[in-house]
Amino acid sequence: MPLLHSIVKAITKPLPKVLSPGAHAVADYLSIGGFLVLGALAMRTNKRAGASLLACGAAEAAAVLLTDSPGGLVKKIPFSAHGKIDMGLAAVTATLPGFLGFEKDAERVYLEGQALVITAVAGMTDFGGGRNWQESFERDAA
Repeated sequence: MPLLHSIVKAITKPLPKVLSPGAHAVADYLSIGGFLVLGALAMRTNKRAGASLLACGAAEAAAVLLTDSPGGLVKKIPFSAHGKIDMGLAAVTATLPGFLGFEKDAERVYLEGQALVITAVAGMTDFGGGRNWQESFERDAA
């Protein structure tokens, strides 16, 4: 899995950064929903996988809610740092099945796929837009 993660990261690095902070937030909220729904369902049959999915959903939710971008509530984490957090979360998400011993279970496929999606979304997001998107966001909010 780390190899595939690295390949997706390498592919998206040179691509144009087409996702705005708002689009990134939408992708994050969809990701959170998937983690939480599947986590709740998996708890019935596979506690380790269910707990992993719920923990990933909670971690993603915390990152989004604390980020100073559209979708964030507390705005304590700079959006550029959110991108680094996403890459760390993708790595953890991909390795949890092996670490917790459910690498042969169906939930592994979702976690590994979600890690790739998080990596791709982060790779296509303009985290360096900094003041440009922030100024327009603040202007629209005023």
